Amino acid sequence: MKIVLVRHTSVDVPRGTCYGWTDVPVATTFRSEAAATRAALRDMVFDRVYCSPLSRARLLAAACGYPEPIIDSRLKEMNMGDWEMRRFDDIEDPNLQLWYDDYLNRPTTNGESFRMLYARVGSFLDDIRKCRYNRIAVFAHGGVLLCAGLYTGMYEERNLFDNITPYGGLMEIVV
Repeated sequence: MKIVLVRHTSVDVPRGTCYGWTDVPVATTFRSEAAATRAALRDMVFDRVYCSPLSRARLLAAACGYPEPIIDSRLKEMNMGDWEMRRFDDIEDPNLQLWYDDYLNRPTTNGESFRMLYARVGSFLDDIRKCRYNRIAVFAHGGVLLCAGLYTGMYEERNLFDNITPYGGLMEIVV
C-alpha cells in the first residue's frame, strides 16, 4: 500500500516556539501554500484519507478537497508538555539540555520523547497495514512524517532531522 503523507502548511507562531499539541493558527500564506499542495495531489486517488485532529492539518485536508477525513489522535505532533507555546530560548528548565542531548529517549517535561511519538505513529501504521487499500493520504505534522520515514527504513535515527518535509510538502511511503 502507498501512503502519501502531507505536512501541514506554515503556522502563525514566532520562530523557535514549541507548538506540538497546541492548536495554533495557520499563517497568512495558507491559501497559496494549500493551493500548491492541492495541485501536487491533483492526480492522486485515495481509498481513505486520515488526518491529525489539530486544525492546521484539518484545514489543509479540507482545502485539498477532503473536508471529512478520518481523524486519528495518533497522528498529532509530539507533545511538548510544559514547553508548549514557549520559545526554546525562554525555557528555564534543567530538563531542556537533557532533552537536547537525547530527544529520542528523553521526554519533554510532562510531554513526550521522540520514541513515544514514534510508538503512536507506528501503532497507526501497523493498523493501516492490515487494511486492503491501494493508496491513502495522511494529513499530519513534521514529526509524524519523520516517524513514517523511520518506520519504513527511509531514514536513520542519526540524521533524522536532515529529512524534514517542508510545510505543505508531500512524502510517499510503501507499507
